[in-house]
Amino acid sequence: MNTLSHLTKTAQKQKKRLGRGLGSGRGSKSGRGTTRHQTAREDIPLHFEGGQNRMVKRFPLLRGKARNKAVAPKPVLISLTQLNTFKKGEVVNLASLLEKGMIREKEGKRGVKIVANGVLKIALNVELPVSQSAQKHIENAGGTISS
Repeated sequence: MNTLSHLTKTAQKQKKRLGRGLGSGRGSKSGRGTTRHQTAREDIPLHFEGGQNRMVKRFPLLRGKARNKAVAPKPVLISLTQLNTFKKGEVVNLASLLEKGMIREKEGKRGVKIVANGVLKIALNVELPVSQSAQKHIENAGGTISS
């Protein structure tokens, strides 16, 4: 019955006419979501809190004065008793500690410091930062320090 179904369509669908008043059905926001008030503005400052007094103003003494420095990574502490696993005259450095499994690679990147916890019974060559009391213990055991 429908003999015209094989023909191509000639009429194009009209575009939606947006933003032509509230009576058109496509007025107000014109399909753009929320475009009014504060969200329509280009720049809202990063510290703006909707009219509430901003954080920087609430704590004036925290604004500067070296309060906001990054936290420096603290070194891994190794006690003298842990060093007793080394043989006499061995070199104690990052590589040897990694080899013995005393520290992991991530910990080695932070750094290592030897602290005087316990007693050292062996003379060792230490190539790491050492506390003052640990230095005395190492030298008393007959070891050397070169950092």
